[in-house]
Amino acid sequence: MSPKKSGRKAARDSESDDLAVPAVASAAKATRPDGSRRVVITGAGTINALGHDVTSTLEAFREGRCGITQLNFRDVDRLSIQIGAQIHDWKPEDHFNRQQILLYDKFTQFTLLSAKQAVAQSGLNFAGKLGLRSGVILGTAGGGLNTWDDNYRAVYEEGKNRVHPFVVPKLMNNAAASHVSMEYGLRGPSFTVATACASSNHAMGLAFQMVRSGAAQVMLTGGSEAMLCFGGVKAWEGLRVMSKDACRPFSANRNGMVQGEGAGVFVFEDYDSARSRGAEILAEVVGFAMSSDAQDIVMPSAQGAERAITGALHDAGLNPDQVGYINAHGTGTAANDKTECAAVAHAFGHHADRLMISSTKSMHGHLIGGTGAVELLACVMALREGVIAPTIGYQEPDPECALDVVPNEAREAQVDAALSNAFAFGGLNAVIALRRI
Repeated sequence: MSPKKSGRKAARDSESDDLAVPAVASAAKATRPDGSRRVVITGAGTINALGHDVTSTLEAFREGRCGITQLNFRDVDRLSIQIGAQIHDWKPEDHFNRQQILLYDKFTQFTLLSAKQAVAQSGLNFAGKLGLRSGVILGTAGGGLNTWDDNYRAVYEEGKNRVHPFVVPKLMNNAAASHVSMEYGLRGPSFTVATACASSNHAMGLAFQMVRSGAAQVMLTGGSEAMLCFGGVKAWEGLRVMSKDACRPFSANRNGMVQGEGAGVFVFEDYDSARSRGAEILAEVVGFAMSSDAQDIVMPSAQGAERAITGALHDAGLNPDQVGYINAHGTGTAANDKTECAAVAHAFGHHADRLMISSTKSMHGHLIGGTGAVELLACVMALREGVIAPTIGYQEPDPECALDVVPNEAREAQVDAALSNAFAFGGLNAVIALRRI
């Protein structure tokens, strides 16, 4: 597909209505109490182990379906960890021509497909002045890891003395953001965030701030990761935090995380602009906060996580009792789960007993830098459809995780506000707040 043609087609094409709602009433205020702009989501797209679009992903959330399977790639038999949430049926030739495939690492391919879906649903056309007022901020931790893996093999294992001239443009972390910018003519603020497992949340939080402040009218944002290759899994094996059988967040018998791959991309737009053009609004982004533990490179801190949670509530102007659901970071490791539960319990006080908190990583795996983007879909589903995605694989209660983790089955419940947590290696925390509109 040529970039220009695909961009025009996406701008015309708004058939994706799985999260569609009528335009909001004109009487609603277009600014926040402090005078800053309100920010809404008008498009969403994804590909992950549960589905190649938002509709199939939300269906899997509702069904509590597991996307974790046996891995299938070169030399997988040399790994001690052989499971992951892999996208097995991915065929890049169905979406890109030969020249593009040579230039796009898998994480860029996932991003472009997700962005195409999001832009199509939004109905936006970035031609003219809008392109000058729009940008893209994406998160990824590894960038073109498949490209690194393939070319290390070529040089060190196969003895080749030359690599393709596009290796660097293909593997660089900002490749996906740059290609999305070029695809749609986004000439405003565009860059990539790399903060390990919090990359997507940091990216989306910064995009939110861009639109809220007036620095941009529209931002494409989210994240992508494609670490499921021999080198990508082998590196994680060394940390000894990986499960060999399943991801069971908050369950007393949990034994580690499971990697996944995929992408999620959203259109964040100025509320007044979205309303004036009659856009379908999925949810409102109302708050964002980030903090640093400044403590340990791998062990999480309950205090640091709590500061990010309370900061997001304060930024959103929400009281704890107004939040009904949290999509947890919930990796399934002993350290993360009990630390996160302690942080939530302290941040919400007595309301924590009435709060629903689930980890969808039990279904789609841990997408590392892309995980927050896919998980934001569960928050939107809770707000829009009143369906709470479950924590599957839950088997044994843990007294250190004594919250309502929505075990094993989705639940119907009206939710007015939701949080999405991300707590990364390096002690970097990012929490986003959404509200039903």
